[in-house]
Amino acid sequence: MAERKYHHGNLRAALLAAARQALEANGPASLSLRALARAVGVAAPSVYNHFAGLEALTLALAREGFAELAAYLEGAGHDPLEVGLAYLAFARSNPGLYRLMFGEGRRDDSAEGEELRAQRKAAFAPILALVDSREMALHDWALVHGLASLVIDGQVPLGEDPEAQLRAILTQR
Repeated sequence: MAERKYHHGNLRAALLAAARQALEANGPASLSLRALARAVGVAAPSVYNHFAGLEALTLALAREGFAELAAYLEGAGHDPLEVGLAYLAFARSNPGLYRLMFGEGRRDDSAEGEELRAQRKAAFAPILALVDSREMALHDWALVHGLASLVIDGQVPLGEDPEAQLRAILTQR
């Protein structure tokens, strides 16, 4: 018997949720519109009613990611160390999404990427507000971003108390 396809109440949201699951399970390279359609139980052409293609879907995921990252950073207050720890917490909680947001080819210079660029800028506003210069902000971001990438890729193994270990790493200057 053929698999039954059905109408979805909010197919866009269901596709994004399925894409998030696939990202976290298998990384950005695993994303496929056909597989996502199958995961939510619709015919593959239905996906194109919501996303022009895989790039449009990944752009939407990245937008969601930067909005979530902004919430993490804003929730950290005005202490640079806490903002750094919040950035690390986001990366550790969402490694697949983090890789998608900052991965190879994620420049989004197209007109469609304008909203993403605005969200990226808004996400980093708390970091810029805590330092005296753009150069210092870039220094701090490079430190935290590099550490986040190393941690989620398993290059920096964390012990029994990861937050204390990360706090110790970030306070070494």
